[in-house]
Amino acid sequence: MSSNDSFIQISPSEFFYKNRDLAGFSNPSRSLYTAVREFVENALDACDQHGILPDVHLTIKAVEPEKPDPKPYILTVKDNGPGIDSKYVPLAFGTVLYGSKFGLKQARGMFGLGATMAILYGQITTNKPVTVKSSTDGKTQDEYELLLDIQKNKPVILKHETKEISKTGLSVSICLEGDYSKAGAKIRDYVYQTSLITPYATVTFDDPKGEKFRYTKIVRTMPPAPTILNPHPYGVDVETIKRMVEDSKFSIPTVDNKTIEKVRTELGLKKKDLNYSEIMSRAKKRWSSLSRYVRVVIAVMSFLKMDFDKLSKIRIDDLDISSEKISYWDFGESKSFTIDMDPESDYYRQLTNTTQGEMLVIFLTKRFQRVGRTTAEKFAEFAGFKPEKRIGTMTNQELVKLSDALQKFPTFLSPDPKCLAPLGAEPLEKGMKAFFNPDFISVVQRGASAYSGFPFVVEMGIAYGGEIPSGGTKVYRFANRIPLLYDEGSDVVLKVVNETDWARYKIKGDPPLVIVSHICSTKIPYKTVGKENVADRPEIERELRLALQFLSRKLASYMSKRGQAEMEKKRANLYLKYIPLVAQFCTELSGKKKEPDYKKILKEAVPVETKI
Repeated sequence: MSSNDSFIQISPSEFFYKNRDLAGFSNPSRSLYTAVREFVENALDACDQHGILPDVHLTIKAVEPEKPDPKPYILTVKDNGPGIDSKYVPLAFGTVLYGSKFGLKQARGMFGLGATMAILYGQITTNKPVTVKSSTDGKTQDEYELLLDIQKNKPVILKHETKEISKTGLSVSICLEGDYSKAGAKIRDYVYQTSLITPYATVTFDDPKGEKFRYTKIVRTMPPAPTILNPHPYGVDVETIKRMVEDSKFSIPTVDNKTIEKVRTELGLKKKDLNYSEIMSRAKKRWSSLSRYVRVVIAVMSFLKMDFDKLSKIRIDDLDISSEKISYWDFGESKSFTIDMDPESDYYRQLTNTTQGEMLVIFLTKRFQRVGRTTAEKFAEFAGFKPEKRIGTMTNQELVKLSDALQKFPTFLSPDPKCLAPLGAEPLEKGMKAFFNPDFISVVQRGASAYSGFPFVVEMGIAYGGEIPSGGTKVYRFANRIPLLYDEGSDVVLKVVNETDWARYKIKGDPPLVIVSHICSTKIPYKTVGKENVADRPEIERELRLALQFLSRKLASYMSKRGQAEMEKKRANLYLKYIPLVAQFCTELSGKKKEPDYKKILKEAVPVETKI
């Protein structure tokens, strides 16, 4: 690198504009499929979070149907969800990495990226804006036309108007270059599989050829919405801990009218008494009953010896506890000042506690899930820290030591699965019965487990025979209720299925067999941003293998009973064939005219109906 090289910073939208393959927008075929997926998943997530039985309508329409693919298509997805507040619409659809999916809870989307990337792809291939219609009250609807300023990563509002409407929901429409002739099969399969794993939703798809695919909800009960939880100790690294430390610090309040009124109310002072000496005198008498917020304001006032009138004309720039100094900028004099603080003062200790964050045991119990006081104290001893050590005073080396100890401490409780919302065994079984109509079906939901501190649950179903065509095992892969249709060769589910010795479970040849696998987690370990295949983490692989083994034993038992029934049927056919001949031969041999009543023998020997 030469000294003449220049450095520039690019926005997130520009990065993904230049590297859109990372998000699944590599070509017109894959891009059309990915855009469909992102908008449908956002619609389902919105309904799930508010307990609304989803009704999602997907439409793909060619702008110029006579032209060959690839060509521009208009993709529209409508839902009956809660809508998005008007003030958030431009940011939600015109800013990359802006969304509501960054907390620790299960959701189909992960990064606040996919829908905006689809809009960005549509803009760079057709130069057309996105149209967003949103209603949160079922009375009025805000309609926006937006473009995305790629360099600044901000929305450009071309049009905004409000209309009357009679229902809540969101509609997103984009124009993008696509290749439906190649993507159509995948999109239809995606809609089909989405309906299978979301049996409480109604999904309608109008394709460019005028065909309508409608899947009506099979059940009317929804899984409970997942809740946001604190992270588990095993799932954090040094960078995460640093951010949590900053959050634990109490910032110096800004002196404004709200702050002045809060101090006045807690001190019980009248507005005319808000001078420096009166404030400090009353604060000393009421110190134990004051809130932390007011204590910090009073502590700052004590060192600066300023009343509210003077405090409102300065800006505090630094509170250096180690050097015992406080620095501020005076707007009136346009000058910076530094004041020494008395380390023996009670006010100094108050500011020390403020800027140095929480004690380690408080930090652990408050910021992490399933960590109580006793566990926190045992961990502090294990990690070699004093329980009362302030988290904000730790050096980088100490934070690395803390992070390593969090991964190695053996007695943390397993992650809380309340942040997960698995579909449930009964809805999954009903969905599989409706879609496959098999002779045999069995479903299992494993208990919650964890990898790297992230909780997850595996659900799996197996179906055999009936209307399932022969031709080998068909595996349907889902993660957080998302169908995974691409890159199946390197997926952990396929690895487990392919390594199973099916002969030991009495399955041979190309059986009419379907396996449905669903992994739900706060963080699915996808191998790519495109979210199509799951990495073979040992903990996830183990749960998948145990689930499949359990179901395979059930299937083997069914196959054994079925084999016995087939043997009974063959035996019955032999009786039906030969007993009448034996009766005829015996009659002729004895010289009698009337044959014996062999039908009674057949009735006793051959069951009327063979049941498995």
